Amino acid sequence: QVQLQESGPGLVKPSQTLSLTCTVSGGSITANKYYWNWIRQAPGKGLEGIAYIGYDESTGVSPSLKSRTSISKDTSKNQFTLQLSSVTPEDTAVYYCAHYYGAVEGFGSWGQGTQVTVSS
Repeated sequence: QVQLQESGPGLVKPSQTLSLTCTVSGGSITANKYYWNWIRQAPGKGLEGIAYIGYDESTGVSPSLKSRTSISKDTSKNQFTLQLSSVTPEDTAVYYCAHYYGAVEGFGSWGQGTQVTVSS
């Protein structure tokens, strides 16, 4: 059973960089052909994919966020991290990390989500 837990600040000031870490338990982020995703949901909006990193260190970033987004993983800690720079109030959202099997199988486990508010 794969479990994911997000951690990071709940409040970030505009222009700062948001850093969020997802800790994975019950499975290795490198052992299987899985993809590890960051997704967010802003108030009144649907789910928005941000970025992913694969078991093979392949990565993908949403075109709308690419210039501000980086994703990485630390295999020794079984964690992966999102960095979103130059944040604005429009980045206020609940941020989730999630396990993705692939196009056929779809998503597996999700974290509970963490609220991030961008405000001065």
